[in-house]
Amino acid sequence: MTPPPSSSEFERLREIMRRLRDPDGGCPWDLEQDFSTIAPYTIEEAYEVADAIDRGDYEDLRDELGDLLLQVIFHSQIASEKGLFTVEDVARSINEKMIRRHPHVFQQADGRSSNGQTAAWEDIKAKERASKGGHASALDGVAKALPALLRAEKLQKRAARTGFDWVEPVQILDKLAEETEEVKEAISGGDIDDIEDEIGDLLFVAANLARRFKLDPEIALKRANAKFERRFRAMEQLAEAKGSNFTDLTLEEQDGLWGEVKRGERS
Repeated sequence: MTPPPSSSEFERLREIMRRLRDPDGGCPWDLEQDFSTIAPYTIEEAYEVADAIDRGDYEDLRDELGDLLLQVIFHSQIASEKGLFTVEDVARSINEKMIRRHPHVFQQADGRSSNGQTAAWEDIKAKERASKGGHASALDGVAKALPALLRAEKLQKRAARTGFDWVEPVQILDKLAEETEEVKEAISGGDIDDIEDEIGDLLFVAANLARRFKLDPEIALKRANAKFERRFRAMEQLAEAKGSNFTDLTLEEQDGLWGEVKRGERS
């Protein structure tokens, strides 16, 4: 039986998930899931929300936000079954956190700017981490599951708050050149682990260069991806227009098409 409409669509969604997880007549697939098996879907849905925003498709955004909300309900239902917490606890936790982190709104208005609020937000988060006890590091709380470039940026921001940061962009460019040389040395050595390690260092410094100019390295790479895809498709079309199969061309011929495409973009 389909759960009937209620005064709250949120409550209806909770009931749908409860029914799906009911050992008596629930969905076999939903019953097999746990936190770890659902986590990849949670990450995927967050990316699909971002994709809908990038495309400016707000009808799709509504649907993708629904999919993301389902993930919150799913995790909360599993937790409730285990006696860990409920979705009300989840809502209470974020409510209290938002009030705690916005004292300028909920306690006293102080005319704080956006930049000032960002700094205050980080100070409050640091105090929250310290209150949990144990050895407190400036890097605590940066989730390991974040995309690598995004995590690099967050780690660097945290380190910079302690003063551990380059002052001038030229210093980062010098480090970038140094890391490039170390990649070359690793390639000469032929050890694949060393090569991977040095390429990682190179990417980490590149992320720092983007951060120095208040740019998001993830967005910068997305732009580079889009540029490459646009130019590559244009090369394929150009080859076809000339009566050639792109895959049959030599690398030199393909590179020539790449140059044509780039020149066409600039004209």
